Amino acid sequence: MTHTNDIKIILADDHQLLRDGLKNIIEQKSNMYIVGEASNGREAIAICSKLTPDVIIIDVAMPGLNGIEAAKQIHKMHPDIKIIGLSMHSNKQFIEGMFKAGALGYLLKDGDADELITAINTVIQDKKYLSRNINQEILSLLKKGETLEKAELSSREKEVLQLITEGKSSKETGEILFLSSKTIDVHRNNIMKKIDLYTIPELTKYAIQKGLTTLDF
Repeated sequence: MTHTNDIKIILADDHQLLRDGLKNIIEQKSNMYIVGEASNGREAIAICSKLTPDVIIIDVAMPGLNGIEAAKQIHKMHPDIKIIGLSMHSNKQFIEGMFKAGALGYLLKDGDADELITAINTVIQDKKYLSRNINQEILSLLKKGETLEKAELSSREKEVLQLITEGKSSKETGEILFLSSKTIDVHRNNIMKKIDLYTIPELTKYAIQKGLTTLDF
């Protein structure tokens, strides 16, 4: 039974074992409760709209729709939900991407239980939390506001690019995004022109560099 001051949390990660581990740590705290779980980005968006938690802990790299794009949509629809990105990756693209998407926290998966609880308690106060193990040089670059993104793709273009680089056809991508395959082809062509890359290997490398996918789900 939850109370007024309890922190309601959603876990979004495509690995059940990891969600179970996080849940065991969090629910040892008397004021923290897992109210829902999601295994991909689209599920995370839907469950946030249904349950409106206080915090969502979301894996950066998930199939179909990555955590960064999901976080961006969650933040836009529910700005009061505090978002913590969770990843095994500490490179600047992923960290920068999550904070630009509206996250308040970024945790590495090799962190300990105390850090997880600290991160939750920090973001619930509307303060930022960065994993202790993140390279200090990366943090200084982020603070200076430096960005790696030259050609800015729209959210829709990023969704299309992720699905293309994960091997989905235009028809399959269209079915997932509720768009026609012709519209997907238009997006594909626009993406290629915008970033000046025209082959699947080049697009895949770009998507990995920009934190849209890791292909190691």
